[in-house]
Amino acid sequence: MAFTFLQSLFDKGQINKYKSRVAEVNALEEKVALATDDEIRAEVLLLKERVQGGESLDAVLPQMFAFVREASKRVSGKRHYDVQLIGGMVLHEGKIAEMRTGEGKTLVATLAVSLNALAGKGVHVVTVNDYLARRDATWMGQIYDFLGLTISVINGQDTSFMYDPKHEEFDEERDEEGSFKVVRQFLRPCTRKEAYQADITYGTNSEFGFDYLRDNLVQQKEQLSQRTPFFAVVDEVDSILIDESRTPLIISQAVADSEGLYKTVTDVAKALEKEVDYTVDEKQRAISLTDDGITKVEKLLGITDMYTQESVKYVHYVETAIRARALFTKDKDYVVQNGEVIIVDPFTGRMQPGRRWSEGLHQAIEAKEGVKIEQETRSVASITYQNYFKFYEKLGGMTGTAKTSEEEFMKVYSLPVITVPTNKDSKRIDNNDLIFMTEEGKFEAIAVKIGR
Repeated sequence: MAFTFLQSLFDKGQINKYKSRVAEVNALEEKVALATDDEIRAEVLLLKERVQGGESLDAVLPQMFAFVREASKRVSGKRHYDVQLIGGMVLHEGKIAEMRTGEGKTLVATLAVSLNALAGKGVHVVTVNDYLARRDATWMGQIYDFLGLTISVINGQDTSFMYDPKHEEFDEERDEEGSFKVVRQFLRPCTRKEAYQADITYGTNSEFGFDYLRDNLVQQKEQLSQRTPFFAVVDEVDSILIDESRTPLIISQAVADSEGLYKTVTDVAKALEKEVDYTVDEKQRAISLTDDGITKVEKLLGITDMYTQESVKYVHYVETAIRARALFTKDKDYVVQNGEVIIVDPFTGRMQPGRRWSEGLHQAIEAKEGVKIEQETRSVASITYQNYFKFYEKLGGMTGTAKTSEEEFMKVYSLPVITVPTNKDSKRIDNNDLIFMTEEGKFEAIAVKIGR
């Protein structure tokens, strides 16, 4: 309780500090509104030269925020509210802006992104899926383009795009709810390297991470795609940096063909009984053979000791086959379509064609489902999101639910959480969560509340 009170006082002090800077931005609004489009672009170019000449981003923040606000008014009709300016300042300082749903986080990001783009080092805007990356780049690209900044998008399947208002296309794609809709895009195809040379690059956390791994496997400097990580704004930051933080990104290469062996150990796994021949650790996603299980496996494989130098290779294959049966469920962890096992993203529920589990797991599931077993792969590069995002010189994030994970954000990423006020006072009453020790107690409480 004491911590919450002190944190509330700290947040209030921070917001008051930001309000004084908001006043500086507002003082420039009338003057900026009188400038022509070309005059604003010329002023932004001068700011870029000043920053790259050694002046701090903080020094030019009021002018740049005023230009971004005016650009948004002219191309989209949306004017940044004062609280949105505060959100932009929070992001620029490398903090997490907790903003309620509907407060315009996408528009808020344009402020910090445009300001930091002046450094010429490349700013990354991280979204949770490809659809949002293209949508936000198209929507906000109008603002960036007005200011003379370049925008790109990196998507899955190694596809990349540059925002180009002269390149208009109509495309049919799925939205966040999975429904098809026709969207207008101003995105022309480009190379991955060209996309990363843009002032601002939109993409998913997985694509940024995989491109980092690919760059670490190239032989020559000219083959590198990414620049040194500078500044990233992470949307739904708690989902990416907390929920998915330890999800490994893995790049694999093909190894020797073992199709026959996978079929054999799959038959062995079918003959084993859970809790008798092996135990399962759901949390660690691991299995362990019991002594009885080891004896049964050796008998089924026709070997005397599978832990000898000649037979130890069976241990990995058998354990992988058991994991495939005990821990991976069809139509939940993966689907089978057209004779192919396709991974389902556990966080978004979207299928990930082209992605494969490594260390023989994908082959074990293919054998389990009776489809064609593709060539086995082995990991050659791997990193978790937690480690990848620590490479950025500065990191900011947006979400509606960051305070509950504030301690973890500070401990792991040194990211403070600032609650940004709403533009209008909320009429909704948010009560504290009620937590019960048992499900029975929860239902009893519900019954009492209904009976009132």
